[in-house]
Amino acid sequence: MLILWLAVMPFAFAQNKQSKQISVHDPVMIKQDGTYYLFSTGRGIAVWSSKDMVNWKHEKSVFAQAPEWANSVVPNFENHIWAPDISYHNGQYYLYYSVSAFGKNTSAIGVATNKTLHPNESDFKWVDYGIVVQSVPGHDMWNAIDPNLVLDEQGQSWLAFGSFWNGLKIVKLQKDLLSIADAPQEWRTIVQRDRTDTLDEKDPGNGAVEAPFIYKKGNYYYLFASFDLCCRGPNSTYKMVVGRSENIIGPYVDNEGRKMTQGGGSLLLQGDKNWYGVGHNAVYSEGGQDYLIFHAYDAAEEGKPKLRIEKLNWDKNGWPVVTGTQTEAGGKK
Repeated sequence: MLILWLAVMPFAFAQNKQSKQISVHDPVMIKQDGTYYLFSTGRGIAVWSSKDMVNWKHEKSVFAQAPEWANSVVPNFENHIWAPDISYHNGQYYLYYSVSAFGKNTSAIGVATNKTLHPNESDFKWVDYGIVVQSVPGHDMWNAIDPNLVLDEQGQSWLAFGSFWNGLKIVKLQKDLLSIADAPQEWRTIVQRDRTDTLDEKDPGNGAVEAPFIYKKGNYYYLFASFDLCCRGPNSTYKMVVGRSENIIGPYVDNEGRKMTQGGGSLLLQGDKNWYGVGHNAVYSEGGQDYLIFHAYDAAEEGKPKLRIEKLNWDKNGWPVVTGTQTEAGGKK
């Protein structure tokens, strides 16, 4: 989501090394060869690279100029692009991203591809394919932001997305991963919180949920989501919850059996005296270790959002646990 200032925190697990101060929000990470690449909300999509997940180098943005189609969705669009999602399939990288007007579902998710993430290679070039999903105020009760691409065990691709309104959605994609499947189009709700019925449908409402990320572990698909409010500095109440399902389209349930479509979700991590709020996470796995990548609002710096990467482990019942923090997986929200 949109913010006005950004920063970064030390990585506790990296032998007490401190990361350089970088500007990130809604981070997601991937590795090519020996280099980690971090993509985040920012002008033209912010990009950073690192050899150790600690020291980060600022790379050129994905889009020097706003995508040609963006102004047709958001008039006078200023190229501030939200919540990218990066993955590698079919011999190339797929980058989904959000174009939106803050606080409205005047939004669309686009996709661009690249054969490499190394900017010094000859075939480095982002190719934009335009809109995948679009939402329109007064027409749609969902918001086309915060994309996450995931493939099921059969290799079928799905796009999870959403923010506020009637919750988080998932839809089947074509094999080329560039558009929604034609027949049948399968639109499903995977997370929903209570919303006041009398609110105008153009209002985001009070069912604060966003940022889906689906991660397959063992027999389950784990659905991570962010509840409550981001982007408010000291007043941020962001927290991460999780549910799981043996089916990618759900139903996802928490550790007490509550469906996430009915407000359920096991608390994974929440704010405390040191961090006002934490959220919009991704999961990255390497060498048998899973990592939780997210941003948090630092109480020591008046609520500035900072990058955090924490080890993600799993308890005996198969629920994720963030070690070294006050909150562990399976907690109550």
